[in-house]
Amino acid sequence: MSVSAASLNDVTVRRSGAAILDGVSLEIGEGERWAVLGPNGAGKSTLVRLLSARMHPTAGTVEILGERLGKVDIFELRPLIGLASQELADTVPVEESAENVVVTAGYGVVGRWREEYDEVDLERARTLLAAFGVGDLASRMFGTLSTGERKRVLAARALMTDPELLLLDEPAAGLDLGGRESLVRTLGRLAKDPATPVTVLVTHHVEEIPPGYTHVALLREGGVVAAGPIGETLTSQNLTRTFGLPLVAEQRGERFTARSLSLN
Repeated sequence: MSVSAASLNDVTVRRSGAAILDGVSLEIGEGERWAVLGPNGAGKSTLVRLLSARMHPTAGTVEILGERLGKVDIFELRPLIGLASQELADTVPVEESAENVVVTAGYGVVGRWREEYDEVDLERARTLLAAFGVGDLASRMFGTLSTGERKRVLAARALMTDPELLLLDEPAAGLDLGGRESLVRTLGRLAKDPATPVTVLVTHHVEEIPPGYTHVALLREGGVVAAGPIGETLTSQNLTRTFGLPLVAEQRGERFTARSLSLN
């Protein structure tokens, strides 16, 4: 029997009387790489907040790395979870160096103050920046980086604490085609590395799913349309149900594409 890195059981999240997630159940196993797709308002970012222990469900149960939300000290749990998101990016001081953005993950903060870091920590931060192709930007201020460079710095930060669960919320959003493909290639190499933790990547676009991803969950209006192994689940029928218009899914090698069904 496989071990679950994260488990949602009949989870509902309500805000102002509206259900953002409604009866969601999901099992994310050890060694798996999940893509989560859906249109705007599907509940994807809310799912990330739950998995990053930054939100509690209104109903149902969420277990992360064997600990149940509501019964665990979230400040002990959060360092085990690597997170890269626009919400996090918005909290980073613009004058902070890229190296500091990465290394401060060790203390769970986004700005360097009086805390001290060992040389081994600084070296790890530089190694991670290099792995994401931005090693030469270590001393640059975060606010001067391009959108793509910021995305790579935040992805490096997400791995700084050697987490057991990695969450990437729309890592390719706002990138041009070249930037997207470069990042997807990097994330694909990461996905195939056995040392990489269980990963959940959120996106709007099928084309942004990196090679090596094993599972997919499709969300619509707060519910799960389908979830399971990617080859079986990412079908034209399921994408059509998810996005509400006729779509054709195609797989070429380890990449997926989707296009609207011609009405001519």
